[in-house]
Amino acid sequence: MSLRRLLLLPILCATLGAQMPVSPDAVQARYTKREVLIPMRDGVKLFTSIYLPKDTHQPHPILLNRTPYGVGPYGPEAFRRGVGPSPFFAKEDYIVAYQDVRGRFMSEGTFVDARPVKPAKGLKDVDETTDTYDTIDWLVKHLPDNNGKVGMWGISYPGHYTVQGMLCGHPALKAVSPQAPMIDLWEGDDSYHRGAFQLAANFGFFLFFHSQHDQPSAARPRITEVGTPDGYRWYLDAGPVGGLETKVKQAPEEIWEEYIKHTTYDAYWQARNLRPWIKDVKPAVLTVGGWFDAEDLFGALACARTLDRQSPDTDSHLVMGPWTHGQWAGGDGSRVGNAEFGSKTAAWFEQDVELPFFNHYLKGEAGPTLPKATVFETGTNQWRNFDAWPPKQAKPRSFYLESRGRISFSRPNATDGFDAFVSDPAKPVPYTQDISFDYSAPYMTEDQRFAARRPDVLVYETAPLKEDLTLAGPIHPVLQVSTTGTDSDWIVKVIDVFPDDAPDPADCPRGWHAGGYQMLVRGDAIRGKFRNSYTTPEPFVPGKPTQVAFTLPDVFHTFRKGHRLMVQVQSSWFPLVDRNPQTFCDIPHAKPGDFHKAEQRVYHSADLPSRIEVLELKDAGTKAGPPDPGGWMRL
Repeated sequence: MSLRRLLLLPILCATLGAQMPVSPDAVQARYTKREVLIPMRDGVKLFTSIYLPKDTHQPHPILLNRTPYGVGPYGPEAFRRGVGPSPFFAKEDYIVAYQDVRGRFMSEGTFVDARPVKPAKGLKDVDETTDTYDTIDWLVKHLPDNNGKVGMWGISYPGHYTVQGMLCGHPALKAVSPQAPMIDLWEGDDSYHRGAFQLAANFGFFLFFHSQHDQPSAARPRITEVGTPDGYRWYLDAGPVGGLETKVKQAPEEIWEEYIKHTTYDAYWQARNLRPWIKDVKPAVLTVGGWFDAEDLFGALACARTLDRQSPDTDSHLVMGPWTHGQWAGGDGSRVGNAEFGSKTAAWFEQDVELPFFNHYLKGEAGPTLPKATVFETGTNQWRNFDAWPPKQAKPRSFYLESRGRISFSRPNATDGFDAFVSDPAKPVPYTQDISFDYSAPYMTEDQRFAARRPDVLVYETAPLKEDLTLAGPIHPVLQVSTTGTDSDWIVKVIDVFPDDAPDPADCPRGWHAGGYQMLVRGDAIRGKFRNSYTTPEPFVPGKPTQVAFTLPDVFHTFRKGHRLMVQVQSSWFPLVDRNPQTFCDIPHAKPGDFHKAEQRVYHSADLPSRIEVLELKDAGTKAGPPDPGGWMRL
């Protein structure tokens, strides 16, 4: 989950970075390593690898990272390549502790996926908040030369544990940085997006993640091979989701089985939604996310919004950069796919935001005052500061879909009108041109010309813009649709179309040109039967117009003068999302006879106006970051 495939790489790189390599020898020269089993209140012991600075002239703060992915290398003489959130921490002499969570690798106990928070706890009742509390309590009482202040950080699943940790209530916990955290796995994070199952991410993840834990072990699980790089063809041939696992694995994976059993927003998922628990948070919080994170963009934004709404007294800050999942810790952040951003955005964040944040709250150092929101504006390639996110000065605006593929800024006045396409589950729309079994992370900026040419994708666009258009906040499609089936997925993509004479970047890939580039800015899906309720799905009445409205995660993007704003609407996005048979049924266990073609209509009349509701920003806010990084996208 988060890193729900072979995306362990960003997590493993979280302590390495790409800008300042650190060697195990350098770490060993500066630190002493200890491996301990820390007892929890119920007697279970959690394996913790601790790096103690050799400098004992002054007390040091503690940084804690809790993970299900292993804290290795294991052994008192085996050292990591770097310690702490980034290489910029290399000379800061933090005490850094890495912990295998309950039931993983060298820790005792039973692993529970996204273990729910327990509302009332007895003396022996445990969850991730109590495990965090007990760990912090042990660390501050048993580690020499610590100053009694603790911070936590983590990306993805460890980011989820960081959110749980900030709820633990230990007085020594002063600062936390949940980065790309999982907050609600069903509504918008790794598992489902409003009922649309994230097939490639989840199945690929469980090819290497095995939750069974007979006894503590440092051994990493063997990755199950599927024998082909062509995920589109493999998933199509494999059939419904319910039968996939038996095609490659002998023993079932319990968590996978739970996922495909709980297809609605039932008690299983509601118990794993962290938003109800984010209240009265005491430590300072630095929430970090990436605009092009295909896994946990939802989680970062939901974490920050929930803190603002339910814990308004918390010293809370948001950073959103132009990054894929964990890219700020495993790359330089200068580009995603064909989109270039004009500077090494990851290094600036690590050195000028993340490091000063922890140094201020854990070491008492004076540092720059962080704004409420530090966000990167794509399209102009500029960091901006705001006192709220979305910006208070952003104003609602609607773009209406019209006939002949046009987008209008005013409500249509036609008495009738619709566009139609045939959606065929046997030939779903691919989400990427790449031939890959694991999902291709750069798809979040991928050129959509390949999709625009398909007959089962509706395309709408503005005329060339006469002035810059900046969107800042969530995007809310409100579609008036009908289908000849009884269920249907609806995918909406918002795209920046470059002028035909746009110059190619300096390192333009062979065979690709920036002129006419249809850059995906944001796209997401809803399973249509959940259009009115996440808990109680309902079929469509064939041929009857009905409204499908949902919310795409936020953007901060400027469509430059001369560019066009495009919207694409489709009913499949494969194998990012599993196929909807377009029959109201239990989709994971659908039979071949349940899969049918369906005619999909999108209406755009005065009575049935389909539109995209956005927040438009005229005042771009205060500049932040390195001076005017430029980049070809600004041209």
